Amino acid sequence: MEIYEERTLHIQRLESRLKSKVFVYEKSRTNLGSCTIAMIKAGENRYLIASGSGPIFDELEGEAEQDCKICPLNHENRLVLNTYLPFTHPVANTTKRPSIGLGDRLGVATPGHIRALEGTSVFPIFAQQSIRELNFTNRTFNDVIDAASYAVFQEGYTYGFGADGDHLKKSEEIKKALEDGATMITLDSSEQIDPTIQNLDDEKLLTRYEALDSKIREVYEGLYAEQEFSIGTSTLKLDLPTLRRDILTYHKALDFIQIIYEQHILHSERPIDFEISIDETDTPTDPKSHLFIAKELKRRHVIISTLAPRFVGEFQKGIDYIGDTAEFERQLVLHVAIAKQYRYRLSIHSGSDKFSIFPILGRTIKGSFHVKTAGTNWLEAVRLVAQKDPALYRRMHAHATNRFGDAKAFYHVTTDIGKIQELESMKDEDLPSYLSDDNARQLLHITYGYLLEDEDEEGKKLFKDAFFSLLSKEEEHYKQLLDTHISRHLSLLEFKK
Repeated sequence: MEIYEERTLHIQRLESRLKSKVFVYEKSRTNLGSCTIAMIKAGENRYLIASGSGPIFDELEGEAEQDCKICPLNHENRLVLNTYLPFTHPVANTTKRPSIGLGDRLGVATPGHIRALEGTSVFPIFAQQSIRELNFTNRTFNDVIDAASYAVFQEGYTYGFGADGDHLKKSEEIKKALEDGATMITLDSSEQIDPTIQNLDDEKLLTRYEALDSKIREVYEGLYAEQEFSIGTSTLKLDLPTLRRDILTYHKALDFIQIIYEQHILHSERPIDFEISIDETDTPTDPKSHLFIAKELKRRHVIISTLAPRFVGEFQKGIDYIGDTAEFERQLVLHVAIAKQYRYRLSIHSGSDKFSIFPILGRTIKGSFHVKTAGTNWLEAVRLVAQKDPALYRRMHAHATNRFGDAKAFYHVTTDIGKIQELESMKDEDLPSYLSDDNARQLLHITYGYLLEDEDEEGKKLFKDAFFSLLSKEEEHYKQLLDTHISRHLSLLEFKK
C-alpha cells in the first residue's frame, strides 16, 4: 500500500511539473542500483524519467527537481541508455536467425512491430532507412536508431534488434552509417551494374566483350568458361555466351563490392551484417548469374551475410507479387541452393505484402532468410487516418493525387490512377477501403514524403502535425493495426506459428 501511494504521489508531482496527465509505460520500468528509470507519456510527448540517484541519473540530460529528473528523448540520452541497458543498442544478427526489416519511416511503428513479434524467434531490423527515405522524411540515421532504441526500452524488448543502412551506394554513405551505429549495410551496387548488356544481340555482345581488357577476359574464362558446377541436386553450366554477358554486366560491381568490403567491413571492430543488393535492375537475376557472383565473391574472400537477387516477376511497392508463382518457385529453388552452398542467406527486397509467395518462401528455403519491408507501416498509419479522421484523410488523398506524377520519378509502379474510385463519391465509412485497392495503395505509398513534408505558403506543414497528433492519440489502435498486418506476414512466411 505504501509503495502504491508513493508511486501515485510521484505521478501527481510529474503531472504538476508537466501540466498534463501522465501515462507510465510499465514495461519500461527498470531499476539500476539506486535509480529507477521509466518511459512516460504526457500529452503527445514522451520522456525518460529518472528517479533516485547514481551514475545514470547524473549522466542523463534533463530537468531535475530533488530526486526526479525529466529527460528528453534526444540523441545524447539514447547513448546513455545504450551504455547502461545494452539491449537498447542495435547489434548484428550473428546467430543468423530468420530476420525481417521493418523500416519505420515515422519513428512510431516499432511498438506495434514488437507486439507482432511475440512468440517468434525472428531477428528484427527495427532501424532501416535508405538515403532516399531519409531525404523524403527529413530525418537522419541517428534519428532512426534513436526512435528504435527508445521504443525497445519502452516495450521492454530484450531480444536484440538491428540497424540497416539500406541501399547505400557510396563509400562515404557507408562510413557515416557505420559511425552512427549501423549493424547492417545493404550495399546497392546498381550504379556499377550495366543494365544494357542482357538485351544485346550476340554480335553486339561480342563487340563489347572484345573491347574489354584481355587480362580480365582471360582470368574469368580460365576460371569459369564452359565449366559445370553442382548446385544442390542440379548442375549449372557457365557456357561462354552466358559468361560473357555476366562478365560485362557485373565485373565493375564485383570490383566495387570488394573495395567496400575491404574498406569498411573486413576490419570492423564489431560484427556487421553485409548484404549485397543486385535487385535494382529491370532484368531478373538468372541463377547462372547468381552462381557467377557467388563464386567471384568467394574467390575474392568477400564474406557476406545476405544477398538479394532480382527475382523473376514484379516486386512493386505495397502490393502483392505480380507474376508466375510456379516459375518464381522453380527459380527460387536454384537461388536457395546457391546461397546455401556459399554460406549466406537469401534476402527478399520490397517484401511488403507479397502474400501469395510467402508460403513458397517458407517451404522452399526451409531455414533462415531475410525479408525487407518498409512502406507497409506507413500505409497502416494512413489506414488509421481513414478510420479515425475522414476529413484529414480526404485532404491527404487529394494531395497525394496531385503529387503522384512527382513521386513516380523515384519508384517503379504500374498504378492506374483512373481506376481509383473518385474521392467525392466515397462515404466516410468507406474510406478505409482505399487501403485494400492496389492502385490507391501505391498512390498513397509512394507519395509519403510529400504528405509528410509539403508546406503551405506560410511554411507550415500541410498534414504532418495533424497526422502525428492523431497517431499519438490513437497509439494503441495503431499498434493493433501493425500487429495484425505484420503478424500476417510472419505467419505466411512460417516465422510465426
